[in-house]
Formats: sequence, C-alpha cells, structure tokens
Amino acid sequence: MVSYQLVIDCAAPERMARFWAGALRYTVEPPPDGFDTWWDYWRSLGVPEEELGKGDGSDSIVDPEGYGPRIWFQQVPEGKVVKNRFHLDVKVGGKREDVPLETRKARVDAEAERLVQVGASIVRVLSQPGVDHYAVAMVDPEGNEFDVV
Repeated sequence: MVSYQLVIDCAAPERMARFWAGALRYTVEPPPDGFDTWWDYWRSLGVPEEELGKGDGSDSIVDPEGYGPRIWFQQVPEGKVVKNRFHLDVKVGGKREDVPLETRKARVDAEAERLVQVGASIVRVLSQPGVDHYAVAMVDPEGNEFDVV
C-alpha cells in the first residue's frame, strides 16, 4: 500500500492551514495525544527551539472523513515567484452528465464567493460561449493558483 501527503511550501503555515481547512472542508490536525501543541510534541522529540517558528505549530490539515490526503504546510524562506507547476481543482459544480451548466455555474460562483470571504482572490472566470465548461481561477492568501470547477 502506498500512502502520501501533499506538502505546500509557504511563508505562514498556520494561516495557510486555516485557509485550506476551510476551503476543502478539512480540519486543522490536532497535536498528538498527550501534547497541548505541535510545538510541545516537536520539543519532546528534541527539535531545537530556533527551528520551531511562531504560533503553536498547527501546520497540517486532515480530511475529517478520512478519504483525502493529509496536507502539510511547510515554512520556507523564499516566496512564490512563478506560476505553480500543478494546482488543486476544488470540485463543487457536479458532473456534466448529471448537472446542467447553469446549475454548475451557480454552484461554482457560490463557492468562489465563499472562498473570497475566507481569504482567496478571483483571478478570472474560465468560460467560453458554446463550451460546456465553467470554472473560476483563484489564488490562495499566498498567491498559489487553484480552480473552482
């Protein structure tokens, strides 16, 4: 069996964890049993204080249903400077064969607006007349691209 986690480089892990937990309907991963914070856990393993950073170390999120991967937000010193080489699609519209385009558009627009309220920004609408596709290109609080489809 293969398991994996998605790792996203960022400047502010706790902020990104909160944003993406809300965006994906995940939860911020609690520290292991017996520890009040992630920093307490890492200290117990001998991680030096200067490597811990600020906040309480809540830098990962998990799918409460247990289906999606764990996502860890890794603090890095450099900022994002170019377009992502891959991105997430947040799927809320429904399948073409089951849901009419106008309904999918309404669902996508509603989710995009919800994400704007929690810190995302709209880049552009991805739609062409006569094409049965609708999406909204967005960026998270640190400028990482993703689409709502």
